[in-house]
Amino acid sequence: MQSLAKEVKQELTGRIVPFWEGLRDEEYGGFYGYQDFDLNVQKTYEKGCILNSRILWFFSNAYLTLKDEKLRADAEHAYRFMKQACVDREYGGVFWSVTYDGKPLDTTKHTYNQAFAIYALSTYFDATGDTEALELAKSLQQIIETHCTDEYGYLEAFTRDFKPESNEKLSENGVMAEKTMNTLLHVFEAYTELYRVTKDPFTGDRLRFMMDLFADKVYNKEKGRQEVFFDRTWNTLIDLYSYGHDIETSWLIDRGTEVLGDPAYREKLLPITGEIAENIYNTAYKNHSLMNECERGVDDTTRVWWVQAEAVVGFLNAWQKKPEETKYLDAAKDIWGYIKEYVIDKREGSEWFWCVNADGSPIHEPIVEPWKCPYHNGRMCMEVIGRLKDAE
Repeated sequence: MQSLAKEVKQELTGRIVPFWEGLRDEEYGGFYGYQDFDLNVQKTYEKGCILNSRILWFFSNAYLTLKDEKLRADAEHAYRFMKQACVDREYGGVFWSVTYDGKPLDTTKHTYNQAFAIYALSTYFDATGDTEALELAKSLQQIIETHCTDEYGYLEAFTRDFKPESNEKLSENGVMAEKTMNTLLHVFEAYTELYRVTKDPFTGDRLRFMMDLFADKVYNKEKGRQEVFFDRTWNTLIDLYSYGHDIETSWLIDRGTEVLGDPAYREKLLPITGEIAENIYNTAYKNHSLMNECERGVDDTTRVWWVQAEAVVGFLNAWQKKPEETKYLDAAKDIWGYIKEYVIDKREGSEWFWCVNADGSPIHEPIVEPWKCPYHNGRMCMEVIGRLKDAE
């Protein structure tokens, strides 16, 4: 365990942090939004607001973890760009993307996007004490609760002025979903962090509401997994098992129950998250790594960077819940070994590959783009550091 903690800390401080610091745009603000597989940075590529939120969260949490003032400055740089470019001063909310010089580009307002901004701003407030950031997080929560909900839960995509539109951005696999497990998960994650720094009763009640949805609508008791894409009233649309999202959910919901501190919800949710992790271990953990997903009984054997990162945290969490189940700790260490061997890009000036084939060969996807970020792998490092320090 000491070796694992030491290695991931070195990965964080020696590769991930310097890589993303190297993408700071000192001229227009924020961080450059694209680096291709051949490591060419496109400085005039659009800047995804989800990417900027995740970078803001990453540097804020890295500062809280490592106490390096340079990381706080990096977070402040990301915050300035969010405040100045990503937030819509006319209609409120956060854009989907802006141009390289900070002008609105894709003005879609997606619930997922608002959630990541709340997540980042809450952690930034914790790191800096900046109450303006906390007020912005609260205003985005008000937008979600006012414009992005119905009586059944959280809706997905909207125009700039919050008229409903189709959900291409978070729908995949040939379906068009009115609700998704993915958006619900990240609203839950954002509200968990907001509740952690505010203890706001309304936010706590919404966490309970979402945990009930996970337990009663999203979780498939017969199959021991979450469903992924839904219609408006939570009827599933496709036979899809998202291995990465399930292992991520298993620890994010546990974290939410811990932060909320409500014994009734711990009793309700922890058996479910334990079963989710067990089923992922038995079903998707193959050849020292986690497969991507299974659609209609057919496995996608691609090894995706974020899925491996979440698997390390998810299995470490499962072991901490049941220390006698040492197979989970072994799996976390095993997948970290796989990441070191195949997923980390050893080339100078790079970070992690987006994904690799089942044989470990890299797939030529960008190293940075609107979805490729330091949130999953950076968070994995910080979770391992914190969890194993607590376990000493």
